[in-house]
Amino acid sequence: MPHDTPLIATIVAGLGLAFVFGALANRFRIPPLVGYLVAGVLVGPNTPGFVADASLANELAEIGVILLMFGVGLHFSLKDLLSVRAIAVPGAIVQIGFATLLGVGLAWLLGWSLGAGLVFGLALSVASTVVLLRALQERRLIETERGRIAVGWLIVEDLAMVLALVLLPALAGVLGGQPQVDDHASLLSLPASYGIWGVVGITLAKVAAFVVVMLVVGRRVIPWILHYVAHTGSRELFRLAVLAIALGVAFGAAKLFGVSLALGAFFAGMIMSESELSHRAAEESLPLRDAFSVLFFVSVGMLFDPFSLISNGLPILATLAIIVIGKSIAAFVIVLAFRYPIATALMISASLAQIGEFSFILAELGVGLKLLPEQGRDLILAGAILSILLNPLMFLVVDWMKPWLEKRTGKAAPAVEQRPIGPATEPGQVASVSAALGEEDGPPPKTALAGHSILIGYGRVGSLVGAALKDAALPFLVIEDADKTLAKLRDDGVETVAGNAANADVFSAANPEGARRLILAIPNAFEAGQVVLRARAANPAINVIARAHSDAEVEHLKGLGADTVIMGEREIARGIVEVVTGKARDPAGSAMEIDPQPA
Repeated sequence: MPHDTPLIATIVAGLGLAFVFGALANRFRIPPLVGYLVAGVLVGPNTPGFVADASLANELAEIGVILLMFGVGLHFSLKDLLSVRAIAVPGAIVQIGFATLLGVGLAWLLGWSLGAGLVFGLALSVASTVVLLRALQERRLIETERGRIAVGWLIVEDLAMVLALVLLPALAGVLGGQPQVDDHASLLSLPASYGIWGVVGITLAKVAAFVVVMLVVGRRVIPWILHYVAHTGSRELFRLAVLAIALGVAFGAAKLFGVSLALGAFFAGMIMSESELSHRAAEESLPLRDAFSVLFFVSVGMLFDPFSLISNGLPILATLAIIVIGKSIAAFVIVLAFRYPIATALMISASLAQIGEFSFILAELGVGLKLLPEQGRDLILAGAILSILLNPLMFLVVDWMKPWLEKRTGKAAPAVEQRPIGPATEPGQVASVSAALGEEDGPPPKTALAGHSILIGYGRVGSLVGAALKDAALPFLVIEDADKTLAKLRDDGVETVAGNAANADVFSAANPEGARRLILAIPNAFEAGQVVLRARAANPAINVIARAHSDAEVEHLKGLGADTVIMGEREIARGIVEVVTGKARDPAGSAMEIDPQPA
């Protein structure tokens, strides 16, 4: 590769190898992020061959963190954030304190100073934004209550780390280090002459000022900008506006208010979520979010020296135990203490059993302040790599432990009463088949419906189909995983099953064996194909109707057993032709009509 184009070389090598090893990992049913980490190790300075520019990779990864937190903010409202403050704030603080104490203990055994132990413990206490959000997104948990708790917990951790970054330089002399700050931390630093409490006060005032500016000014300006650009009719300009707002607010938050880039981006997304165009904004930023989050894992892999596993074997195992076991146990106990179900406690524990980007920043700052020895930075990097690799396994472990723990403690969530929906059912009389608030605390009970339609997804397409089914007085239930949508459906008297239809237990609760029809209103053809296979296995006679966006998706779903696949673009073209040829349907009667008899 050309030696004078380090940015291009880093992107090409990072994404290219990430694709190769991600595909191999997926082929062997290993999470793709393992392949991304391996790609990073191969292009890093600790292995032979091509070496990518680590500083450029880190900056590209930071963009990924910004865009990812911006995307989470788009699906998160201020009401959602405040709804979990009672557990997220005390839970995160107690867990940070417990993990820091464990880190101080290990540092003492290794003969380090108290200052080194504090930096080391803090670095082990904060979870990776990218890893946690990726895990929640893959399991479609972002919009569930447990997902909101995890994200709220993460935000409190981020705020605590911002405070740590500005306090450490002021405390460096007291803790035995040198009061100097590296380039990365200088954005957040304040003069030590203010004193400890002065630094704390100014930092909290800056964070409060940022929140006020976003709620008062941003709440008006950001939606206005989006609507103005949308009315220009330029998709390119709209996409550019979304990215400019996300990156601009994040950078401005860090420069002007001392708030982390990730936290600034999250608030930008949360403010933008109040606009009617938030769904489109999320779609436009998704490709870049995915690409740059891959570069984050590559950049983490570049920092890892595989030979350190031999030279620091026992300390690395102890570090990993603090991250994976110590933090998990602390989070589990804290969530249970707040009387949440075991399933929620286990999910939060698994989500937080890793460390990432803030840990690296703290480690570099600690080394720069002469507080943390270089061995400490190596242990933090090794712990991060190994905990990220093990994180998918943690979710498998908690899934295995959940029924056992519920049986031993008798704390399984009670099933919610269910009543079938039909022509004689009054609105508001139907309880959800799922557990309260969409929580999947064990296999949901099977519906009593028979001869019904199973509607997968209740977005823009699914809601129209559901309205038609209701108008026709046909019995149906909806499988959905968004809490807000589930709550609205319950209020409207529609029976629901909360969760992902590709999950065997969730789909079984909809009684596919006794169903007449399966309607797949979700846009993801791959996920829809999995549901079609489950439906055909459970009931070969069921009538399967799906949607698609391309001829390839139509063929894919037909090949898996779908009876009817409707392609949106083809239906639009048909409607235009009918108007042009004078055979247009009556607009008033354009609502979907569904034959009560199977096709």
